[in-house]
Amino acid sequence: RLLEDRLKHITTPMTLSIIGCVVNGPGEARETDLGFTGGGAGAGNGMIYLDGRPAYKLDNGKLVDHVVELCEKRAAEIESRGISPVLEPAL
Repeated sequence: RLLEDRLKHITTPMTLSIIGCVVNGPGEARETDLGFTGGGAGAGNGMIYLDGRPAYKLDNGKLVDHVVELCEKRAAEIESRGISPVLEPAL
């Protein structure tokens, strides 16, 4: 819920997946602009995916702030290509 609240200001169309499952997460993340998959029980970190590809590991405690930053950067990139934000944020 915290992540949803922190992303409410972003209305630019993009796909995002946050999945704790190390089995199903990578498949879902391959289909998204930005993704995070959990690292398994007790791992304490997971994998960030950018444009469907594994990019780097991230400590779970940094997840919310880092994903918000990534989404803000991605929104700016998308808007710079002339793609308009939607009028109303999704609930």
